[in-house]
Amino acid sequence: MPYADLHVHTTRSDGSLTLEAVPEAARRGGVDVVAVTDHDRVQPFDGPVVERDGVTLVHGIELRVGTPGGQRIDLLGYGLEPSASLEAILANIQENRIERGRAIVDCVESRLGIDLDVTVDGGFGRPHIARAIEAHPETEYDYQGAFDHVIGSDCPCYVPRDVPSFETGRAALAESCRLVSLAHPLRYRDPERALALAADLDAVELEYPYGRDVDREPVERAIERHDLLATGGSDAHDERLGVDGLSRRAYERLELTGD
Repeated sequence: MPYADLHVHTTRSDGSLTLEAVPEAARRGGVDVVAVTDHDRVQPFDGPVVERDGVTLVHGIELRVGTPGGQRIDLLGYGLEPSASLEAILANIQENRIERGRAIVDCVESRLGIDLDVTVDGGFGRPHIARAIEAHPETEYDYQGAFDHVIGSDCPCYVPRDVPSFETGRAALAESCRLVSLAHPLRYRDPERALALAADLDAVELEYPYGRDVDREPVERAIERHDLLATGGSDAHDERLGVDGLSRRAYERLELTGD
């Protein structure tokens, strides 16, 4: 059972768990440390690491960036104290997220002939739309079916969103965070190219529930080649924490709680 789950989303982005409920969910999952890594959102924390109800909460963030080869990847920042440059990037992202969310909702409602009855705000994302499609009595799609047939990247109602470049996002996170990691490297279209970019980061997410058999050797090689740290987490969008993560020893190597 992991000691630290360093990849958790809340209702501040596209998770179903409120920030206030994270400590209790952590206890149910048997983890002592949780990194709250909402997409493109900072948390109302007093510092980079806080204690809430006996659980250590790391102020984190997940930021999508575009790479020189055209691939989009996700960066995880830990121990966040947002700089002015990062706040400016996030403000632009949230404005675009709202525009994109409204465009996708309009397309879905027109295509399926339904009213989704959703509120598009700064934390809005496609999971909200997928849940609304699944819950609507006049649709045939469940959550995954909504992604597979309606709003996924190759589907009729998909709308791409604007993201910062890898270098811009990396620099802003490096200025604002104690540690920057490449998220779930084996999920990308070209994992090797994504792992090559990790040379400019502090860490790579090694422990991750891919939901399929994967060969982690390329990740381990990148960690050794570039002298990187290893992060890990469940990428929880529901209330189940501790599905994956780090041992206490591996977490302490990150030195996120140091001055």
